[in-house]
Amino acid sequence: MAASCALLYRGLLRTNTNVRVSTVAPLGTTRSECRCFSHAAGEKNTHFGFETVAEAEKAKKVYQVFESVAQKYDVMNDAMSLGVHRLWKDALLHAMHPQPGARLLDVAGGTGDIAFRFLDYVRSVEDRRRRWAARSAQTPSWQEVSENYGADGEAESRGSRAVVCDINKEMLKVGKKKADSLGISSGLSWVVGDAEELPFGDAQFDVYTIAFGIRNVTHMDQALQEAFRVLRPGGRFMCLEFSKVTNPVLARLYDAYSFQLIPVLGEVIAGDWKSYQYLVESIRRFPDQEEFGALIEDAGFLRVQHRNLTGGVVALHSGFKL
Repeated sequence: MAASCALLYRGLLRTNTNVRVSTVAPLGTTRSECRCFSHAAGEKNTHFGFETVAEAEKAKKVYQVFESVAQKYDVMNDAMSLGVHRLWKDALLHAMHPQPGARLLDVAGGTGDIAFRFLDYVRSVEDRRRRWAARSAQTPSWQEVSENYGADGEAESRGSRAVVCDINKEMLKVGKKKADSLGISSGLSWVVGDAEELPFGDAQFDVYTIAFGIRNVTHMDQALQEAFRVLRPGGRFMCLEFSKVTNPVLARLYDAYSFQLIPVLGEVIAGDWKSYQYLVESIRRFPDQEEFGALIEDAGFLRVQHRNLTGGVVALHSGFKL
């Protein structure tokens, strides 16, 4: 399936205020499975897939879904997308084009795919810079070699960092185990946290990413405001999410595949039909490209745009805190 691109620039509508900050809950500590704002708990209904539930109940249900699928999450991503999710995530990193020293917050990123790619990307940029510098410089004297010995290690300690934040401890455990197996530890942190009430101070990060996670939050506007709050001035919000397919023929094929095959794959691979039925339904309830772009603007972001991938099956959204 060929990818298509569309750019949409919008102006600033308004900025956010009055957000709450909590302390960081490290991986492995006891923490409530969901935190709901008092004005919403027990008073309003929302959707859980095609089902209508109380807002306070949705967070618990979503937690249970990802707790159930955590161990097979990566395998199912490959099976459901035929591996194309890897290309979508690569496209996110190439669009981001992070530089050494950048700080990333990856929200709802439990298995670490975006964080791993980020660290690999910035290290490849740094390696290229070192090779260019070596080619352009004359052979150093032994005094220069002695003076610079160990400088690379010091630079790495001051370099890029990625923080993976997820409300679901089981997803984080899977991600941390994967990082250990890949030998990834430097520059990487794992934090239990809610997208609607992030446990970080203001203006801490250069890039905020959320891949296939924002449709699962109860209050999307609050999650977007929190993204705005934790970004530094000039920081970038980037979101990969399933969206509205633009081609009518592809849309019909995609619907048939989603509703008839994905729950079956969920049952066969993960032993969980209901969770993947919810995931399919949640995609259909998510706002289309333009509607979601307007929500990003409402949170205060400028230069909001989106790029369709695989005919709109997925959209890459972006905005800047200026």
